[in-house]
Amino acid sequence: MAKRDYYETLGVDRTASEDEVKKAFRKLARQHHPDLHSGDHQKKTAEEKFKEINEAYEILSDQQKRQRYDMFGHAGARQGGGGAEGFDFGRGGFGDVFNDIFEDFFGGTRRGQRAERGADLQYNLELSFDEAVYGKDAKLKIPRWEHCRDCKGTGAKT
Repeated sequence: MAKRDYYETLGVDRTASEDEVKKAFRKLARQHHPDLHSGDHQKKTAEEKFKEINEAYEILSDQQKRQRYDMFGHAGARQGGGGAEGFDFGRGGFGDVFNDIFEDFFGGTRRGQRAERGADLQYNLELSFDEAVYGKDAKLKIPRWEHCRDCKGTGAKT
């Protein structure tokens, strides 16, 4: 059975703030807490729903996990989790391959080395699956701050 969308699980919009996510979680967690239900069937149903709500909140309340979920769905949400649910991005799988490619392409650094100036520049690029797999030539204009050669960034006129 396919997993339900985490935003749908919590009943929030994809643009929901952290507070909205938290409020929705608290409301649903109180409503579906297994201890509040009697009878084996009701308790089991509530427990399953409660786990689903907790899982959705765990991802959507963490900025990095939420960003990965927005980009890759359930497969990216549990980076390092792997298993039968999707790709294991955290244990030498696709994550390392993509990191190596992008580090080489954008001049990134290896762990333990000091980041180069401009290494924190970011650019959101949307690609189709085919473009990501087979490649695509594109010209990018990335705005960045630069020190003036004449004044070396002081602003003084020479």
